[in-house]
This record gives sequence, C-alpha cells and structure tokens, in this order.
Amino acid sequence: MTRWMDEEAGPIVRPYALIGGRTRSSGDTLDLVALVTATGAFPSNGFVPSPEQERILSLVTEATSVADVASELDLPLGVVRVLLGDLKDHKLISIGRASASERILKEVINGLRAL
Repeated sequence: MTRWMDEEAGPIVRPYALIGGRTRSSGDTLDLVALVTATGAFPSNGFVPSPEQERILSLVTEATSVADVASELDLPLGVVRVLLGDLKDHKLISIGRASASERILKEVINGLRAL
C-alpha cells in the first residue's frame, strides 16, 4: 500500500498538480540562465497567482536566473517554467538574457574540459 502522507510534511502533492497537469506554457523556452525580474504590476483579468507564484514574485525583486528560482522553490525545472510562463503571460515578470563576457565563457569551457 502506497502512503500519501509524510509524517512531517503532511499530504504529498505531486509537482504537476501545482500546474494543473500542464507540461507546457510560454515558459517552456526559458533558458536556465535567463534572468527573471518582477515587473511590479498587479494581477489583472481575474488572475490570482498561486502560493508558489507569489513566492517567485518575492524572489525576483532583483534579476534572478531561472535555475536559481527552481532551486529556491525546490521544484522541478519543468514545473517552474510553467509557473514562470503564466506569470509572464500576465505581465507580472519580465525575462532577460544573462550577459556573459568572453572571458567567463572561456573559463566555463575550460572547466568543463577539465572534468
């Protein structure tokens, strides 16, 4: 018999339940290093951010990478991309690209080669 309760955490909710079973949104193409920033806009059209989306909005008051958001939420990247996509669709966040200097990119490549 499978237990659906955790002694300390209470009922277990599978990550896809947080996004209504969806696996895709406009956030699917978000790169791991894309920078997410809250716009400061208020939800409109009756959209009510989920508790996870509220947490995202509080995390991204300054530019934060998609990978860091997923890490902070302790959720799978696919779930976070859907949550971010919904926030982007409602203009509550903006997505930017991380700028990396050529020197940093070379250091990353050299580090990967060393592995």
